[in-house]
Amino acid sequence: MGNLQSAVATPVTDSLTEYADLYRQPGPWCVAYVDASAGTVDSLEAADVQPGNVRAALAGQGAAKDDLDAIEEALRPATGEPSPVSRFVLVQQGTVQINELLPGPLVVPERIAVEHVPDLLPLLKHRPEDFPYVVAEVSRDEGEIRLHHAGRRDATKSQDIQGSSENLSKVPGGGWAQGKFQHRTEEIWRRNADQVAGEIDKTIRDSGARVLILAGDVRARQLVQEQLAEASRAVLTVVESHTRAPGADREAFNAQIEERVAEQWAADQEQVLERLAVQEGQANPESATGIGAVVHALQQAQVDVLILNDRALAERRVLALDAEPWIATAEEESLGAEVLGRVPAPAALLRAAALTDARILLVPGPALPDGVDIAALLRWPTGPGAPA
Repeated sequence: MGNLQSAVATPVTDSLTEYADLYRQPGPWCVAYVDASAGTVDSLEAADVQPGNVRAALAGQGAAKDDLDAIEEALRPATGEPSPVSRFVLVQQGTVQINELLPGPLVVPERIAVEHVPDLLPLLKHRPEDFPYVVAEVSRDEGEIRLHHAGRRDATKSQDIQGSSENLSKVPGGGWAQGKFQHRTEEIWRRNADQVAGEIDKTIRDSGARVLILAGDVRARQLVQEQLAEASRAVLTVVESHTRAPGADREAFNAQIEERVAEQWAADQEQVLERLAVQEGQANPESATGIGAVVHALQQAQVDVLILNDRALAERRVLALDAEPWIATAEEESLGAEVLGRVPAPAALLRAAALTDARILLVPGPALPDGVDIAALLRWPTGPGAPA
């Protein structure tokens, strides 16, 4: 599979909730977000000296020796990874909390820093994990089901299902015997399809996949489609390709997968922005715009979807707090929590979103109304109707 971020560059949707426990831990944090490509002589030489260079840069910022040792070890050159590839390493109290090789070039400028709170923006831009999708390739006697997440090269989960192949290749004589044989063969196909459909349904149900791509033998596709649960059919898209036949064009098939996923991904993002537009001008809108209003909503855990142009906010600073409400624009809003530091707004906003279970949508400037760099869809309306 190619990198779907080439098909859908920005915006990106995701949730950082899986990092909530990490966000609660005290710093300082050492971060290295660097180019990890090693495909040429020059890049191999750069990769060899990179750990020492990063160590020196962090030492100059006052990093502890345990942290320097951990990050230098984590940054050893990657081998066997196709270029371009980036690396994100996060270290705290001598422990490597995150060490990820990320497909593709750097999506924000290189960052080597000691931080008050971990800035996971690069990780988010490379790994939009909240967009899972399933690819199912079927024949009359077997199926392969793969769970993918957009932005990752490899499948998260892959499962081969072997059905019965009894009578599938036999050709008996005509008459009554042939009719009985054909009926028997059709029943075998249906049983095989039912088994594959059941596993597809389970994968869709467990993963919350947004797209199901079904390909393979025409009759097998039909039988599987007929037996899918309603939830699976709701996200189904069929690729008219017998991918399990000898000589099938895998490159063309992968391109079709990327196109279908990109279309649904964009549709999901458009739906979020349409919801935001509908709220404009409402008496008690379920939305907020501007950093002050959005921070206030995050403090109340009111944000359902955080929508921001991270580039426009890169120079803005807000306060990161060690406890609820997690974020503030001024010290008097801290409600007794300790101020960890004044940090770049995108880092603090993403952290507050993760700690309040909000989803995140990163958008380019033109996606938002003129003069708006940040907005949010809310879990309940603002104004008199809001709960205490």
